[in-house]
Order: sequence, then C-alpha cells, then structure tokens
Amino acid sequence: MTRRGSGEGSIRERSDGRWEARYRAADGRRRSVFGRTRRDAQDRLRAALQQRDRGARPVDQRVTVAGFLEDWLDHEVRPSRRPRTLESYSGIVHLYLIPELGRIPLAKLQPEDVQRMLARLTGRRGALSPTTRRYVYAVLRIALGRALKLGRVERNVCTLIDPPSKPRRELQPLSGSELRSLLDGTRGDRLGALYVTAAGTGLRQGELLALRWSDLELDRGELAVRHTLQRGTRTLGEPKTERGRRALRLPHEVRTALRDHRRRQLAERLAAGSRWSDADLVFTTAIGTALDSRNVTRYLQRHLDRLGLPRQRFHDLRHAFATLMIEAGEDLGVVSRILGHAELATTANVYAHLTPAMRDRVAERMDAILRASS
Repeated sequence: MTRRGSGEGSIRERSDGRWEARYRAADGRRRSVFGRTRRDAQDRLRAALQQRDRGARPVDQRVTVAGFLEDWLDHEVRPSRRPRTLESYSGIVHLYLIPELGRIPLAKLQPEDVQRMLARLTGRRGALSPTTRRYVYAVLRIALGRALKLGRVERNVCTLIDPPSKPRRELQPLSGSELRSLLDGTRGDRLGALYVTAAGTGLRQGELLALRWSDLELDRGELAVRHTLQRGTRTLGEPKTERGRRALRLPHEVRTALRDHRRRQLAERLAAGSRWSDADLVFTTAIGTALDSRNVTRYLQRHLDRLGLPRQRFHDLRHAFATLMIEAGEDLGVVSRILGHAELATTANVYAHLTPAMRDRVAERMDAILRASS
C-alpha cells in the first residue's frame, strides 16, 4: 500500500457509518470532510486539498445557507442587477430557499437537500407551478455558483441533480384574420396604435412602453430599439443583450397608426397643461407618464373579450408576429434578429411548432417537387 505524504490526508470509517477524511489545512489545523461512502469522502478530500494548494481560505463551517443568501443579495445582486431582478431573486430567497434550507450550514448542503426541497415545494407548499419550481432551482444554482467562485463551498450541489422539467406552453397566437379583427376593432382606441405597433414589429411589451419619439423616424419608416421599461417601474433600462439593441423598418400600417397617435397625443398634452409629464414617450397615460404593463394587458384582454377573440397575454402579439412571418416563408434567422433574440436557438425552440399554414406550405412545395420529377 502506498503511504500518503505529510498533509495528504487520511480516510477512516466512523462508528455512525459515515466516512471521514482528515487533512491539514493551510493554517496548519487538522480539518475533516465527510461522505456517505469511501469514494465520496475521497472526492471531497481531493477537492479540499486542491483548494488548499491553490491558497484558498478554508470553508467557514459556521455560515448557514440563510446567511450566505442574505449576503449574496446585498453584496452581489443589489449592486449589479436590475431592480426587478433583485426583487424577483429576493422573493424566491425569502419565500422558499431560506424557509426550506436556511438553517443548513452552507458547507454541508447536499444534493439530497435540494431534491427534498423541490419535492416539498411540489406538495406541501401548495403545489407550485413547474415554472416557479424551476426558477427556485435556478436562483439557488446561480447563488451557489457564486459561492463556489468565492471559495465558500467545494462544489455547486445544484449541478449534481436534474433541474425541474421545463413546462412546454403550446403557443396559440391570433391568426391573421383574428389579428385584423383586433386591429379593426381598436382603431379608435387611444392605445390602438400600440396594438398595431406590437403586431407589426414584434417588439416586447417593455420595449414598446419605453419607445420615445426620438427613437422614431416616421418619414423614413425607421425605429430604433434603445431601451426597455423596467417592469413595475417608470425607469428606462438598457436592453439585456446586444442583439436587443436593433433597428427596424416600419410597415406602412404602423407608420400611419403612429402619425394618427401623435396627433391624438398632442391634443391630450394641450388638455393636460402643466400636469403633462414630458418624457418623450410614445405610449403614455393621459398626462404623459409611462403606462403600467399590467393595465395594458388588462385593456387588451377587455378588447379581446368584447370582440369575441381568444384571451391572450400582451406578449402573445409578439408570438403572432413571429408565427405569421414564419408562415409567410420568412427566414428564421431574419425573424430571430427582428425579435432581438440573443441566439437563433431561442427562436427555433419557441417556434418549433407547425401551424396548419406551415404544413400546407410544406405539402405544396413537396407537390411541386414531385410533379417536376415525374
């Protein structure tokens, strides 16, 4: 048997059935790591020795998951992320992660602990939706990834389990005839131009609500996407990715609707007088302030109900734009760039479904090929 060198550690089975690996840390003290099997203890010993040899400080066994997550939110997320992201992460941390895992020492958190948490969230806590469970897992994985880089843990246990399955939402955007019914039925509405612009450009709701007149060149039919309205606020933020910052050509119908909307907005500005908030926004309240995204969705759904059309989210107007473009034969890469997706794979995954029009077009093209070869 090969003897271990000084400081290389030793492994033994404890009376409680666990395996203990002992080694001398960089500060000269004897420390232990534990595993359920000898192999597990060997792996943890190897990681601890590598960490020691890199000069990393020993993991503080007293820090709990709750303590680390609070520190992560305050010193990592708050300075670098958008307010909406901070609010979202904080909600997940305080509603789910701390109540379920908070008392566990960070260095002793196991993959099984995360698995059990996700199982409890499925049942005891009111059967959270698959989307929420997946987000809980994602936030913990991001936090532990940072802990690993900081040397607070020896591994990111979230990477050792399978994430909750991603729910597949079947897209059912408005058809071309349904979309025309919506736009005809809202032509006189003060937000009618918003619906036309959404359907005609595929912009995200936040991009539309952040659109300024200085972003438009109506005579040339051009629109520049430079900002997005941060959800739940009246603050303009930068697009999340470089692909999100883009220039688009405006269809004739959109240009006409925006010109009519500008005349209507000038009349509202005169009526509001000193109460008008001059933020240069295209789509506003009656006093020039930014629109609330939830109210915009409610207005849209009232129109859909009134017109006897399928209930939709506002975001589904973007899906309608993309689907109709693909049905018309537009190249997927062009659609992806117009939508501002960071990767073509995102567009392909979202619009992988075949609509009846797409199937018909494929059949017609195949008919043409078969006739030509006969």
